[in-house]
Amino acid sequence: MELILKQDVENLGFKDDVVTVKNGYGRNFLIPQGQAILATISAKKVLAENLKQRAFKEKKIVDDANKIADALKALEIKIPAKVGTGDKLFGSVNNIDLAEALEKEGQSIEKKFITVTTVKRLGKYTAVIRLHREVTVDLEFEVVAQA
Repeated sequence: MELILKQDVENLGFKDDVVTVKNGYGRNFLIPQGQAILATISAKKVLAENLKQRAFKEKKIVDDANKIADALKALEIKIPAKVGTGDKLFGSVNNIDLAEALEKEGQSIEKKFITVTTVKRLGKYTAVIRLHREVTVDLEFEVVAQA
């Protein structure tokens, strides 16, 4: 079943992508949830026209995302955490903590766009931040012992 996505769907595609999914997933989940519409011939024509009109605006958005990416790469993020014996943390460090650390540095990034494995030890780690469908940043950060 071919569908046009009306919004970003994790592990499937981005808004305005034409995707092929199994019939049940499309009919029972994506369409009723308002996340997709059937990819009929007329819907594809409307989508093509919308994409043409949006191409110029999209270029500016990508340029802005690239500027933010350069600013993020220049940052040196250190996240303080409580430490037990050795280098094990009490609790963990996740995307929420990284979003708060970025907020303190003046970069407002929503936590849902930050992908980081759950960190349970001190050290240096890498997070992937998706600023735009074409722009992702690998952000290095360090978890340090809280003083």
